[in-house]
Amino acid sequence: MDLGLNNKTVLITGASQGIGEVLAASFAAEGARLKLTARRAELLSALAEKLRADHGTEVEIYPADLTQAGAVEALAEAAGEVDILVNNAGAIPGGDLQAIDEAAWREGWELKVFGYINLCRIYYARMKAGAGGVIINNIGNAGEKLDANYIAGSTGNASLMAFTKALGGPSLDDGIRVVGVNPGPVDTPRIYKLLRNRAQEWFGDESRWEELRDRYPLKRPAKVAEVADAIVFLASERSGYTSGTILTIDGGIASRSSII
Repeated sequence: MDLGLNNKTVLITGASQGIGEVLAASFAAEGARLKLTARRAELLSALAEKLRADHGTEVEIYPADLTQAGAVEALAEAAGEVDILVNNAGAIPGGDLQAIDEAAWREGWELKVFGYINLCRIYYARMKAGAGGVIINNIGNAGEKLDANYIAGSTGNASLMAFTKALGGPSLDDGIRVVGVNPGPVDTPRIYKLLRNRAQEWFGDESRWEELRDRYPLKRPAKVAEVADAIVFLASERSGYTSGTILTIDGGIASRSSII
């Protein structure tokens, strides 16, 4: 299926590993031009070299810590105009209300919540003044499957869901689509760290983490490509009627709540 992304310019945050890395490869396979940012310059450089070799695509990298004052504005100035913005950076720490103090809460939200909002603010204005565009916010199903033991993440993700829906309705009047994606557990190192931590909390034995994985409807986390490919499709004109909504990709986890 031709997604019509050839020569589209895509800015991806958190692009050096995990979902961001596979997203970059998926967009490159469609012929898109890439602008990639993450904290670790060495990982970005290695990824850029691989994408150029594998796909012959144009790749620019912008190593940056987007939590620093002025970093978002500097990134936007350096990267210039884009057709598609994918907000993907950030991991909010796990823990209950007493475990996550104000400093940790604010640090987690600085990149994922305010980082998304600030980049949207800049690029929405640019897209409106130009030829329109697409904004994809990679959020997470904790925003709908609320978890007191991941309270900062659940609250932050729910905020980004509301933000995405509020922005993505009237955005069509400006030629812009805004869409959210809510992955559940994904096959990256982060999910196994979370499972081990939760097994330690629940069972007093982190080695029992597989028992928690087996609770998933499909007995596994999502493959990274299952999330990345959906995001690439949503960013394309094949999904041109989609805005102001959230696609949940969690193997049915968020839908398995009993009414009793």
